[in-house]
Amino acid sequence: MKTTGTIDRPLTHDPKKQAPMKPSTGEPAGSAIPDFTATGAIDLRQNRTREMQLIPEALARAHMHDRMHEAEQERRAMRLVMARRMQRRAERASLRARRALAMAVMQ
Repeated sequence: MKTTGTIDRPLTHDPKKQAPMKPSTGEPAGSAIPDFTATGAIDLRQNRTREMQLIPEALARAHMHDRMHEAEQERRAMRLVMARRMQRRAERASLRARRALAMAVMQ
């Protein structure tokens, strides 16, 4: 009985003896990567493994980038609110000073 290896438990651990990965027949034409030589298959498997290991890290990095962007927008909005509040306060103080000056001149 001939048993074939799986991705997790390959028939042999020597990459040079493993068959190159071929596109499955269920995929649309042009979506799969064309056949490679044995060395190309080794590089492809290694890169795919590395890329798949880095996917959660990339997702976390993108999520943190979005969170930092949102926080920066919130800080800008708060600065704008504070600036408007301070401007209104300054305008009220200016009006009080004008009234006080007018009252002093009138007496």
